[in-house]
Amino acid sequence: MPSAMSSSSTAPTPPTPGGSPLGTLAEGFRIALTAIRANKLRASLTILGVAIGVAVVVTMAALITGIRSSVLEAFESAGPENFVVTRFDMTEVRIVGDGSGRPPWWNKPKITPLEAERIARLPAVKDAIVDFDMSLAISFEGARVTGIQASGNSAGWPQYTIGDFVSGRNFLPAEVEQGRAVIVISRPLATELFGQLDPIGKRVRVSAGGGGANELFTVVGVFDTGENIFSDAVQHFAVTPYTAALKRLKANDMFFQVLVVPWEGIPQVEVQDQVISLLRTMRGLGPTEENNFAVIRSDQLIDLFNQLTSVFFMVMLALSSVGLMVGGVGVIGIMLISVTERTREIGIRKAVGATRREILWQFLVEAGVLTLLGGASGMLLGGLAAEGVESVTPIPAAIPIWSVAVALTMAVFTGMLFGLLPAVRASRLEPVDALRYE
Repeated sequence: MPSAMSSSSTAPTPPTPGGSPLGTLAEGFRIALTAIRANKLRASLTILGVAIGVAVVVTMAALITGIRSSVLEAFESAGPENFVVTRFDMTEVRIVGDGSGRPPWWNKPKITPLEAERIARLPAVKDAIVDFDMSLAISFEGARVTGIQASGNSAGWPQYTIGDFVSGRNFLPAEVEQGRAVIVISRPLATELFGQLDPIGKRVRVSAGGGGANELFTVVGVFDTGENIFSDAVQHFAVTPYTAALKRLKANDMFFQVLVVPWEGIPQVEVQDQVISLLRTMRGLGPTEENNFAVIRSDQLIDLFNQLTSVFFMVMLALSSVGLMVGGVGVIGIMLISVTERTREIGIRKAVGATRREILWQFLVEAGVLTLLGGASGMLLGGLAAEGVESVTPIPAAIPIWSVAVALTMAVFTGMLFGLLPAVRASRLEPVDALRYE
């Protein structure tokens, strides 16, 4: 028995052949929507497969765009002209074995506090901040917090850190010079240790891992990083004078680095040249010898971040394409069934003058409309997911315009690609055979 799509009551009226391309396209859309309404369940399953793939693409694009904008904002706030002097260039790290099991930069000399002091005296340098990371545990009257991300710094560290002091003060250059046991802690850490008590002036017991010592430090300030992408990831942090970290906590200075803040108005290249010339002279490097240290600009770190996120996005794009493939297989199935059910309709259209190209175009448009609806649904789902992420995290997830274009183009392309076989089959039906079909 003929299906509802092939009955005279629901079958679309064959269009007049030889119409304009725009009229043919409009007619194709009308026929496609009629076919989708007549097969709601099959069409819904196909649309769902495409929607999932598109939603993943859109959501990932929104997340990566939000994270990237937050990272760029962080670098901008910390000073786009600032740069770092390190023992090795982390943006060019390669896993290369030399037989000893040690990394290739192992024999490079460490960055020293003396080098930081000499860099700070350069005419183009406003400040040179000693910096190295460590992990601490802090205790106060029975409350103990471990795994605190801490750093040993010079007094100028706030110039390189987003946020403000909400209580107390920063440690002074004199306290750094004397190696005083003072510490600045984050607001969440202060709440964890002291509750409603004022932490300023309280003495806490600070211990470092491994062979680190266990000493009493005085809290002099509470620092708040505000709402940003890094604040939720690292809530408990602390900063001490680097001299106190080395002398009192026996911190490891292997990854000593210098955060350089140039004077405003001086080109970064000029400041870097001064720093490189100074370090080469201090280390006795000859004209033909390579630098045994690295100077890393903010834009290099941004480029590294972009490379990492690009790889991550490509992986997610490949995974999301599985959803589009599932939708594409569904397109083949539903379109083959549609061609079979509408064989008589195809015969009538050919009998009144429709060409093979017009029949082919009709079914390609129908497949494209099917996946376009899936793409639009996926855009909606992705937008809702991005809004959800933005509401519960500090990531400003925003859907970029390019992702909308890419997602919809991929959806339509998938529909036409997978709908090509059924469309070709429909266009090759002979009118006489098609009219005899029941």
